[in-house]
Amino acid sequence: MQQLEFQTNTISEKIHDDVVQIQFNPRQQKHLETLIARYTERTKTSKQLAQKYRPVFANNRGSVGFNLLFKEMFYPILTERSLGSRMWDVDGNEYIDLTGGYGIHLCGYNPPFIKKAISEQLEYGIQTGPQAALAGEVAELISELTGMERVTFCSVGTEAMMLALRVARAATNRSKIVLFSGSYHGIFDGTLVKAEGTDGNPRGVPEYPGVTQNVAEDVLVLEYGSPQSLEIIKVHEQELAAVLVEPVQQHRLGFQPKAFIQQLRQLTKALGIPLIFDEMNTGFRIHPGGAQAWFGVEADIATYGKIVGGGMPLAAVAGKAIYMDRIDGGMWNYGDMSSPDVPITWSGTSYCRHSLSLAAARALLQYLKMQGATLQEQLNQRTSDFIVRMNAYFEVEKLPMQLSNFGSFFNVNLSETSALLKEPTFFIGLRLIFNHMIDRGVLMPKSDGFLSQAHTEEDIDFIIQAVKDSVHELREGGFLNT
Repeated sequence: MQQLEFQTNTISEKIHDDVVQIQFNPRQQKHLETLIARYTERTKTSKQLAQKYRPVFANNRGSVGFNLLFKEMFYPILTERSLGSRMWDVDGNEYIDLTGGYGIHLCGYNPPFIKKAISEQLEYGIQTGPQAALAGEVAELISELTGMERVTFCSVGTEAMMLALRVARAATNRSKIVLFSGSYHGIFDGTLVKAEGTDGNPRGVPEYPGVTQNVAEDVLVLEYGSPQSLEIIKVHEQELAAVLVEPVQQHRLGFQPKAFIQQLRQLTKALGIPLIFDEMNTGFRIHPGGAQAWFGVEADIATYGKIVGGGMPLAAVAGKAIYMDRIDGGMWNYGDMSSPDVPITWSGTSYCRHSLSLAAARALLQYLKMQGATLQEQLNQRTSDFIVRMNAYFEVEKLPMQLSNFGSFFNVNLSETSALLKEPTFFIGLRLIFNHMIDRGVLMPKSDGFLSQAHTEEDIDFIIQAVKDSVHELREGGFLNT
């Protein structure tokens, strides 16, 4: 089956374009009105607060994917507490959560060992400015788990990506980078770039307003997994400071091109081009050593975030010393004439080695070290079993959709060839599944989801039943009929 990624905003844009042409029959109209009334009553405080603060709070979660059909249900669910696999919203509703902090909470929400570490650190205070004592130990743990030689810290993933590219450019004295269509590397201008046209031209152009063409000129955007991309890299080898890879693209989890990744590693190594792995989602989730260990490659530089902070804001850049020495000038010793001898580039922010974040990270990394690969192996298998059960249900029900996963990260895909997807009301039914699931106590507001160590078999049974009940009610209401 050919796959087309199921992204809420893409579907919503299609619905928005066709909104004036859509005519609901009385059965469908009644279903939609009933759902809106029920949903907005259940989550009324979230809606009230979204409206109250909209004049002052510029919040993209209140606008991305907007469409008039669902306007009355278009607001983020506001949560006020969490534990394990559960969240509770401001109206007191309990949910089994599948957002996972967008990949952060591998061990579930508020695990006792991380809560203890943060509480203990709070007793000592929050020190910024002087070096936090935990920084070296946390760097050592990251190095041990990932195999990377040297590590430095950032506050968030986007900052880590900016620094990784700066380090690569400093080390190579080149300016251009390669990234791949469909990848996501944070909100840095230098990676918010798309390919111009569809003729294989690698020239980059701004993907969003506010990104300048001057920035985009330094980016070649290639097709991921294509042999032609390897040939283009060869042509531009003298210009390239780095090739940046999201090993398994977060909106394309079913595409896991191991052979291409290995060929890319061989090529970049032969050409002397740094290979950067964006391990924001894959780092520590698919394997303790991340996607590099999973695919059997060794990147020159890798960026980590999300899981590594144990729920606190923390990211890291790690890599070979020949590149990471650009952070501090390289190795030297006391008691002799050695000194930093590598020209450095600038790095560091006020919060990049925050004591609370480092305390949480140490607790999390020690826990992962103790667990070995068992944690990931068991969670990966549980997720795969969940995917098999869901896909079997979709097949029986003749729904043109499937779940794909990479470890415990999963998303929804649609069959590109299904005639059903040409019907606007069918798309609307797919979009409404998320609202139905929220109404039934499963929080998955987008088409990406994560399972954590805290999710139980009972949780998974509940999720599957919520999907089945949602589909059944939508069909009773005149949607999703095959």
